[in-house]
Amino acid sequence: MAESNSLGPSPDRQPALTDTYFKHTRQIVTAHGDCVVEYAVFMRRPVTYAGRLAVAWLQSMCAHRKAEVTIDEPHAEGTWVGSGEVLCFLRGSLSALADLETIFLQRLGSSCVAAYNAYNMCVELPGVAFLAMDARHCAGSDMAELMAYGASVGSRKAAAKTGAIGFVGSSTDAAAPFFGKEAGAGTMPHALIGYAGSTLRAAELFHDTIPDAPLTVLVDYFGQEITDALAVANRFPDLAADGRLAVRVDTHGGRFVEGLDTAESYAVLDRHVPYATRGYRTEAELKHLMGTGVSVAAIWYLRETLDANGFEKVRIVASSGFGPDKCRIFSFARAPVDVIGTGSYLPEKWSETYATADIISYDGVPRVKAGREFLLRK
Repeated sequence: MAESNSLGPSPDRQPALTDTYFKHTRQIVTAHGDCVVEYAVFMRRPVTYAGRLAVAWLQSMCAHRKAEVTIDEPHAEGTWVGSGEVLCFLRGSLSALADLETIFLQRLGSSCVAAYNAYNMCVELPGVAFLAMDARHCAGSDMAELMAYGASVGSRKAAAKTGAIGFVGSSTDAAAPFFGKEAGAGTMPHALIGYAGSTLRAAELFHDTIPDAPLTVLVDYFGQEITDALAVANRFPDLAADGRLAVRVDTHGGRFVEGLDTAESYAVLDRHVPYATRGYRTEAELKHLMGTGVSVAAIWYLRETLDANGFEKVRIVASSGFGPDKCRIFSFARAPVDVIGTGSYLPEKWSETYATADIISYDGVPRVKAGREFLLRK
C-alpha cells in the first residue's frame, strides 16, 4: 500500500529541534569515549503500536551518520500494548542515538495514541465509514501526518478484528496514501456557502465546476438543515437517485438542528429507537442522544424526512465532536449515518501521547535509573 514518504526533520534541521541536554550528552560521549547502549521505550497508558514512521526516521538518521542501530519491535503494527510495557528496544552507540531521542519520541507516542483511539471509534461503529479531517486541528504538517498514520493503523486493526469499514480517506492529499487513496476527499467548507449566499447555490456552483465528483453538501450554515437538505435533493434528483448525493450535518453545540427541541428529540427517538431513552443515561449520553448539535435524534430526524420525500439513497455525513464515546452512543441507538468526518480521534489530553525512553544497559551491563527496573530485559 502506498503511503507518505515524509520522514521528519532532515539531518541539517534535526539539531535545532532536539533537546539541548541530549546534544550535550552526545558531545561529552564523543570526547570521552563511546559505548553501546540499549534503550527501552514505553508509555504510561495503553496504546496501539504504530511505530513505522518513528522507526523509519531513526533508521534514516543513523544511516546518514553511518552508525548501526538495532531496533527490536516486540509488537507487530496494530498490536495492543499495555501501560508500562516496552514498545521497542533500540541498540547502538550512545553518540549516535543520544540526540535523536526527542524527535523519535515525538513521532512514536502520538501515532500510537491516535491508532488506539481510531480503533475504538471504528469498532463502535463498524458499519460506518470515517474520514480523517484532522489536518486543521493539528500543530503543523508533521503532526497531521502522525495522526493520519495512527488512524490508518487503528482502522486496519478494526477491519481485521471486526470487519469494520473504518477510515476510508483523509481530507488532505498528503495523508491520503495512508488510506490507499491518491487524493484527499471532501466537498465544501462553510465558507463556500457564505460566498454563494445559499446552500443550494453553493451546491450548484460545486457541481458546475467539479461535475464528476460525488456531491456532499453542508446543510447547517443557515440553521435550516432539513429545508436545505430537501432543496438540494430536489435540485439534483438524478444524483440523489444514484446515491451520488450526500448531506453533511455539522451543527454546533449551541443550538438544535432545525425542527428539533428537547421534546421533539424525545419523540423522534421514541419513533425509531424507543429503548434508547429508557433506563439510566449519563448527562453526556443524553446530550449525544437528543441534545443540541449533531445528536442521534438529529440524524434520525433527517433520515426520516429524506425517506418520506423519496430520497432514500441520499447519504448522511455527520461531523462535529465525534470521539469514541459519541460513536458508542450512535451505535447503541443505531443512528443511520453513512460517513463520519472527524479529527476527534486526537486525544483530549495531549500529555497522554508522551513516550519515554530509558537506557537499560551500557556496554552490555544492565543499568537503569531507580524505579524503572521493570524495563530491564527478563
